Amino acid sequence: MSDRTSASRATANRPRPRLTSDNRLVIIAACVITVVCILVGGHLYGRYLSSLDLGGRDNAIGQLVAQNQSIKRQLDTMSARATELDVKLKQVQASLDTIMPTKDTYKIEPNQSLVVANGHLTVGLVGAPGNDSVTLNIDGKQQSVGAGQVITVAPDPSTNCQVQVQSFDMFKAVLVASCSGAKP
Repeated sequence: MSDRTSASRATANRPRPRLTSDNRLVIIAACVITVVCILVGGHLYGRYLSSLDLGGRDNAIGQLVAQNQSIKRQLDTMSARATELDVKLKQVQASLDTIMPTKDTYKIEPNQSLVVANGHLTVGLVGAPGNDSVTLNIDGKQQSVGAGQVITVAPDPSTNCQVQVQSFDMFKAVLVASCSGAKP
């Protein structure tokens, strides 16, 4: 037992190395070099990780560009189709307006006659419209009428009808004809 005690006393009494200015410089240099190595290594590792992300990003950008071009082609096709359908709709609407005009509104051409106001009146446009008036034949009576003028007609005692010239040009006249009173 005495051997152990003397051995532990010998290590305890051993002098510790003292830090001298040379030793301090070496330790500080080692710490600075370690910090610089950690910073450089972290920077290089970060660049490596970002390069991995760039590969995926480039693939994603390529896919998005392809999708964008495909969508633009579809949009152009749909736009052309919408324009085509709009033209067809306008043609059909114009045809429908000539067949079924707005309620009580009639377009009449020169030397044409129409049965208007639910069958109560026959109105005809005599000749081409003039500069300031048109000549209408309403139930066999010719009358010269200007734009905006209203003609009141009573085809029978229980019915009161009105014919108004809305507008006219050299190819047609637009009339509003309506009757109130007894229904047919």
